[in-house]
Amino acid sequence: MTLRVGAHASIAGGVHNAIEEQREFGGNCGQIFSHSPQVWQEPNIGDDNATRFRDGSADHDIGPWVIHASYLVNLATPKDDLRAKSIRSLQQEVDAAATLDIEYVNTHLGAHTGAGVEEGLANAASALDELTVPEGVTVLVESDAGSGTKLGGEFDHLATVLAESDHDLEVCLDTAHMFAAGYDLSTPEAVEETLAEFDEVVGLETLACVHLNDSKHECGTNKDEHAHVGEGHIGEEGMAAFVNHEAIRNVPLVLETPTEDGRGFGWNIDRVRELRT
Repeated sequence: MTLRVGAHASIAGGVHNAIEEQREFGGNCGQIFSHSPQVWQEPNIGDDNATRFRDGSADHDIGPWVIHASYLVNLATPKDDLRAKSIRSLQQEVDAAATLDIEYVNTHLGAHTGAGVEEGLANAASALDELTVPEGVTVLVESDAGSGTKLGGEFDHLATVLAESDHDLEVCLDTAHMFAAGYDLSTPEAVEETLAEFDEVVGLETLACVHLNDSKHECGTNKDEHAHVGEGHIGEEGMAAFVNHEAIRNVPLVLETPTEDGRGFGWNIDRVRELRT
């Protein structure tokens, strides 16, 4: 199967522009925000732009795509007003995905802010069940770095929400987040152990997408800061073992690596292809 690797692309000037940017990166799958992730805002996707996005993706064989939900979404919150806003925002995202023929919408569980892990996970599952998810769209729950009261840092959290929700949810694993949360990926042995644990607790059959990022911080620090592929604390050996693991070979890889040191998404996509054997 063709390696599917891409990056987060901008929709500035229209969602269709993400196609050309992804091509410039050298990617063949990718991720977008449907609007600024820092504000409560409804996606503004015109019919013409949506058609150009769908046609461009098909013409250039770019996919699957993922819409990443707003950073403001907090499904685990005990606060009624924030919960309502989060559900409304996520509903707009899955509707936008259907309009664009995008297969996945990715979201974090959020933070329980003192309500406790059990209640926070229950809140998240029930909030997701408020969604009307269009046919052809799947909601992905993303692993988290696990700082503060944020949920998703433990595989058990993901498994609980998938089990409690009425939707057929799937998972997006972020390598930097997993590493920060204490799941080692820095050696072939560590990759094997971590993926085996994920399979036992959650199930590899639920893994639909990977955010492939190295980490600027050591394992278990709960610090979420991404590094170039192979140049962080996961390192070249760990990243190579991960992208070549049999469980990952057919999973799309989406990069959220930094643009710094004269290197951006294109450099990192090329690096992944070099590491893949």
